[in-house]
Amino acid sequence: MLSDLKSSPVYVGIKQSVRALEHDRVSKAFIASDADEKLTQPVKNLCDERGVTVEYIGSMHELGKACGIDIGAAVAVVLKG
Repeated sequence: MLSDLKSSPVYVGIKQSVRALEHDRVSKAFIASDADEKLTQPVKNLCDERGVTVEYIGSMHELGKACGIDIGAAVAVVLKG
């Protein structure tokens, strides 16, 4: 769950997450439920294509906080070990 974000290497943000997904480096993705779907759809599509589990988080603020940043985050991914 969200504890994965604190105990594993992560990328926060759409651009970095998409790059990591394209290079098959992601084990799990987190998407904020209140993020703009136009922005998060490419991440969802890549996760579906690559068989990466997606977990939806209540808000961008909550996801950002779980990632240890002071601003909201639409997407975060946990990198493969």
